[in-house]
Amino acid sequence: MASSKNPKYIFVVGGVMSGVGKGVASSSIAKILQSRGIEVTSLKIDPYVNVDAGTMNPTEHGEVFVLNDGTECDQDMGNYERFLDRDLSGANYMTTGSVYKTVIERERSMGYGGRSVSVVPYIPMEVIDRIQNAAARAGAKIAITEIGGTAGEYENILFLEAVRMLKIKHPSDVVLILVSHLPIMNDDNELKTKPTQHAVRALNGVGLQPDFILARAKYPIDEKRREKIAFNCNVSEEDVIAAPDVDDVYDIPINFEKGDLGNLILKKLGMRPPKKDLADWRALVARMDGATKPVHIGIVGKYFSSGKFVLADSYLSVIEAIRHAGAHWSVKPTIHWIDSEQFEPKGKGSRAAAAAADNLKELDAYDGIIVPGGFGARGVEGKLAAIRYCREHGIPYLGLCYGMQLAVVEFARSVLGWKDANTTEIDPHTKHPVIDILPEQKKLMAEKNYGATMRLGAYPAVLKKGSLAAKAYGATLISERHRHRYEVNPKFVAALTRAGIVFSGRSPSRRLMEVMELPHKVHPFFAGAQFHPELTSRPMRPNPLFREFMNAASKQIHKGGEGFQ
Repeated sequence: MASSKNPKYIFVVGGVMSGVGKGVASSSIAKILQSRGIEVTSLKIDPYVNVDAGTMNPTEHGEVFVLNDGTECDQDMGNYERFLDRDLSGANYMTTGSVYKTVIERERSMGYGGRSVSVVPYIPMEVIDRIQNAAARAGAKIAITEIGGTAGEYENILFLEAVRMLKIKHPSDVVLILVSHLPIMNDDNELKTKPTQHAVRALNGVGLQPDFILARAKYPIDEKRREKIAFNCNVSEEDVIAAPDVDDVYDIPINFEKGDLGNLILKKLGMRPPKKDLADWRALVARMDGATKPVHIGIVGKYFSSGKFVLADSYLSVIEAIRHAGAHWSVKPTIHWIDSEQFEPKGKGSRAAAAAADNLKELDAYDGIIVPGGFGARGVEGKLAAIRYCREHGIPYLGLCYGMQLAVVEFARSVLGWKDANTTEIDPHTKHPVIDILPEQKKLMAEKNYGATMRLGAYPAVLKKGSLAAKAYGATLISERHRHRYEVNPKFVAALTRAGIVFSGRSPSRRLMEVMELPHKVHPFFAGAQFHPELTSRPMRPNPLFREFMNAASKQIHKGGEGFQ
């Protein structure tokens, strides 16, 4: 068997189109191999020139996932962590920009000894070094690397060159998997294999031949199409694996195992691991599939639409955390996307205000409301109106990062009567800046050094004994991941506390507020976290705040989801 000193490598590439499902395919393959007792680690290569994903727009790229060490990365890293139930690091993520940056900095410091540094082989060599380093750090026997983009694109050709170079040096230690889409013109037509044939030829053009083809399609691939792909793409029929559309991404590992993918991969790598199976995973999927009690959760935000489409990927980790919590309680969460701008008056006068107030009554149909993280002023007044409605009408509420900050703003306005209370992100001149950037960060902001102003990654928090948060976590010292600049202003904490807010989580120095909540006697569940609890939620270990939020939501017996389709 391979050791972490001489690991095996699996590369996953895409064909035909983007969004073909390379991330969940990579995660599923990793899960299958892990279930056989093999230590694996997963990496993502993004072809962007961005050094990391921190500056990417969520509506275009999906959510920015944050690791414990503060690395801002692609949402697929979240899939890897959830499927493997492992914390990954920045060593598992790279972009074109980060690779070039390292090579250029090394050249500037004479790290290449004055040699002429050409793109090939030095860029692919840096990629290989990073993959091997990630495997060594994780003690992994197999490193699974997803390469962003599709076969035939210019942007990922240097990463494919790294695969070619590694395969030449270690031919029996490298497996290449192509995830390719088989389109269908209509339900009565056959699955088309020609695009996949072109994708394989594009790989052949850079010196690579896939070992497996995962046939993504609306339906399971039939024998005739399997035979056609095998013949035209130079693979065995058994190595063409059906990857039909599924309702739940957690079904994918089980689906792949129907094609014996795990054993086929290990056979090519010359490995014979201990026999194990996906028993725990199958039980999880059965629990999710068997849940029948509906719990309607509304997510109030702004990163939802692009034209006529809802971009759920902007909050992928939130969605998954809700689903994990639902599985824990054996309930079936249904997520509804609520545009916060509908709660803002469209125009001036009492009629516009009344229309916005009527829209707020729609929140009565939901069992729980979440206001997730975000930036900027758009839709903020609508979010504040929704938060107030939840607070005053006993609707379970969970605020995440910005959602926690806005809950503090709303409380200051409505309970303390500070009508101008705000975050200085929205109103720099408010007389009651209950949310503000820390003084030591303001100089960096003035210099437009925005990256250095973010609190990123895992930080500890001390929870108040007996609080909702402490009971949920079963501990008084926790660690959670952050991604924000603004904090609850320490100058107003005493006044907010006297008025009824319980700051049940604080930094060890007690200067920073990490969790706010209302007592149970006041509200069935009203809490906000300055951190992002969704980032640490796992299918079989839901984040405690989401778990208890879902428990409270499932007890809203006066709800019924009337009017929902």
